[in-house]
Amino acid sequence: MERHNLDKALVALVVVLMGVGLATLYSAGQTDVPSSVADIWKRQLIWIGLGVVGALAAFRFSPRLLEWVAPAFYGFAILLLIWTLFFGVGGGTASATKSWIGIFGVRLGQPAEVAKLATILMLARILGARRHPPAGIWEALPAGIVAGIPFALVALQPDLGSAIVFIAILFGALYWAGLKPSLLLLLLSPGISLLLSFSTWSWGIWIVCLTLFVLWMRPYILEGLSIWFANAITGAAALTLWERLQPYQQRRLLSFLDPDIDPRATGWHIIQSKIAVGSGGAFGVGYLEGTQKRLAFLPAQHTDFIYSVVGEELGFLGVLVTLSLFAAVIFVLLRVARKANDPFSSMVVAGVAIMLLTHTIVNIGMTIGLMPITGIPLPFFSYGGSFMLTCCISIGLVLRVSWEAHGLRHLNV
Repeated sequence: MERHNLDKALVALVVVLMGVGLATLYSAGQTDVPSSVADIWKRQLIWIGLGVVGALAAFRFSPRLLEWVAPAFYGFAILLLIWTLFFGVGGGTASATKSWIGIFGVRLGQPAEVAKLATILMLARILGARRHPPAGIWEALPAGIVAGIPFALVALQPDLGSAIVFIAILFGALYWAGLKPSLLLLLLSPGISLLLSFSTWSWGIWIVCLTLFVLWMRPYILEGLSIWFANAITGAAALTLWERLQPYQQRRLLSFLDPDIDPRATGWHIIQSKIAVGSGGAFGVGYLEGTQKRLAFLPAQHTDFIYSVVGEELGFLGVLVTLSLFAAVIFVLLRVARKANDPFSSMVVAGVAIMLLTHTIVNIGMTIGLMPITGIPLPFFSYGGSFMLTCCISIGLVLRVSWEAHGLRHLNV
């Protein structure tokens, strides 16, 4: 294997995304009113530098070594999440949560980001070691436990945005491991039941359809009954779960359904984001010239709503180009996953692709009102050290998998 075996397409795409993200972050800080984020792009540049170092270090780890250390790394991540649950601090737009580890008032990072990568590695170890795809729901249970523990700990912070990512990683990993889509739907059904339970008629229709689907699927009796009762329990528990949400989370969900319910508070975010994106038109108002951004009407324009800056200043054309870059990265990652030398390596790369895809869809979706506001960052764009490091290290691992696969093919030729 030689250095020219490095996946140049992936490196180029990530470098371009980082460059566009940094330029957008610089623009987000240029406002007509005093702003604390005017120079935040300089700090992001430092995080990018550290991320590159992390990617180079991750590239040194072979998949065999990663598979061996996965349980220890996963256990360490869970301990960090437990520590954060008791001693964590909030900050920025998430001041009501306990998402960061802090020492003497200084926030060091978000363990949830470490846990995402640790969960990917642990799922890859469990599912990659199987000789055949999971044939039933119970065979998928170990993977569900691996993802369910960090999901619960992060949801209790409460950080629902990051918690959702663990569920996406789980279902994506199970699909990549070969679990039938019909079984994936059964596993996902309690979540669907929870969403529909706020309407009695919708939930009733869903339960009838689910019952017919289970009878048509004809799974093992215990599996079928477990799924049905899980749906009934989540539906009955919807009111209790709603009451356990923080008031700001309830307002965010209600504002997602109708931003005009609270237009000057929680509805303000999505209303101003839609105005910014809509005002961009086909070609945008010009780089650095976004009025929603310059007048500081756009909230969290350097983190949660940074993509609104792209829509306002670069317009539909800029949005299309940026989405194409993200799509190209996901395509390259899936290509690497398909060509990996072993199941573990393939699962790791697929997990990274799922993580980045989930962040991209949810973040962009919430800027245009298609998703609830969950405070989830956009890869390589949003300001934040923990997630930038996680993304860069993940890309380093992918490059190692691609390098080894390419080198093996080269030797076989």
